[in-house]
Amino acid sequence: MQARSPHTEITAAYELVDRGAFAEAEAACRRALVASNGRNPDAWTALGVVLREQGRSTESEAAYRRALAVAPGNVAAHHNLGALLSYLERAEEALAALDRAQSLGLKAPELYINRGRTLAQLYRLDDAERAYAQAVALQPRNVVAQSNLAQLRYMRGDPQFARDLAAATRAHDGDLALQLAHGDLLLRSGDLSGAEAVLRTTLKNSGAIPEVRSTLAMVLHESGRLKEAEGEALEAALSRPHNPTLISNLIVIELARGKPEAALPFIRTQRQRRPNEQRWIAYEALTARLLQDPLYRSLYDYERLVRVYELEPPPGWSSMAELNAALVDTLRARHRFAAHPLDQSLRNGSQTARSLLTEPDPAIRGLLAAFAGPIDSYRTALGSSADHPLSARNRGSAALLGCWSVELRRDGFHVNHIHPEGWLSSAYYVSVPEEVADTTVRSGWIKFGEPRFPVPGIQAEHFVQPRAGRLVLFPSYMWHGTNPISGEQPRLTVAFDAVPTAV
Repeated sequence: MQARSPHTEITAAYELVDRGAFAEAEAACRRALVASNGRNPDAWTALGVVLREQGRSTESEAAYRRALAVAPGNVAAHHNLGALLSYLERAEEALAALDRAQSLGLKAPELYINRGRTLAQLYRLDDAERAYAQAVALQPRNVVAQSNLAQLRYMRGDPQFARDLAAATRAHDGDLALQLAHGDLLLRSGDLSGAEAVLRTTLKNSGAIPEVRSTLAMVLHESGRLKEAEGEALEAALSRPHNPTLISNLIVIELARGKPEAALPFIRTQRQRRPNEQRWIAYEALTARLLQDPLYRSLYDYERLVRVYELEPPPGWSSMAELNAALVDTLRARHRFAAHPLDQSLRNGSQTARSLLTEPDPAIRGLLAAFAGPIDSYRTALGSSADHPLSARNRGSAALLGCWSVELRRDGFHVNHIHPEGWLSSAYYVSVPEEVADTTVRSGWIKFGEPRFPVPGIQAEHFVQPRAGRLVLFPSYMWHGTNPISGEQPRLTVAFDAVPTAV
């Protein structure tokens, strides 16, 4: 068989990526590289794409840099490298690569989306908004650009945050993805009547699309219309039995209606398919609680699984008070948003735009170092018994998956939530308001056991009082939230998720 040209192999690689055939796509890229003696920048760039799609970020970055070593003016390699670095939240490096792509003539919506994300990570919020707006102007039907622009405007306190998305929705009433994005955005911003109107119009124009029905079910759920919500969610889930989002929406509605028996078959199927995804464990635990199954107390053993640590100062810091004082200055400089992200749990507060894991600030680096001892202590106490979903994964070491800071302001709180991609989760208190001292009201206290959605007879069972210098560690599947604070003093925290390094 005659060998295919590098161009043919590269074209085939992208087609294979679209089909999810990553091993075959990688092989095609490597054949193109062999045929060109490693001198084809497009082959290196395609290989970078394939590796990134597999989550192999370090190798992907190396491939893009090899492309640029061969052809320093390769626009695609500069852009894709910048996009990868932005995803990794290495914002300074990302912006340099994206700016280079732009200087070489690239004007694609994807460039401006990636620049918007990167500029937001650098807290250049005016520039970030302009970049997203450029992407929307170039391609008004681009759902990612529209959603990112609307969310940034929301976080900046713009009351007309969804104006461009609403205009595009009106102009393209047959674009299902755009309509669904608009309805979902309004749902997450709390505009339930607006979300319902958009979704019902979409169903009228496009038919009974399961994804639209499932989103409508969540609107109805949030509105307290549980029976209607159940009908929409059930039809959607039965139409897409392998779609985990639609299944999850049905499960939460069945549990909110006090029907654990109806939810249990769906939960068991998802636990088998995705045993390490924390939301299925959370639903399993809640079902066990409703059914008075002893499994619940094993999963929600607060004395064993919720642990409190008073941090010791890391090298270079004389005390945690000194470190916390530096952290207050460092973190508050990064809390520049007027409102919370639409996809996060906090209300009446702000969250940092960039993972603290990529921040060079010495106070942040010191705090990250101080977390290591408590994590090791927790893992030692936990053990590695195979009969529990938390301890069964306690192998190798633990790596921080993400780290962020939240500032709660007057009336601020966290709605109850879990961390689906985590294993261990946390709350570290940098500074707390005086009102947390009240052990009756428990303002600002973290609470455990109460789900995101109201369930008959289910209340929070366990509380931990905040204290500056205190770290709380707990399973990522465990429902947790906070009681609101009421005064003018803010509550400043740092949180992270950790996952085992051994598979």
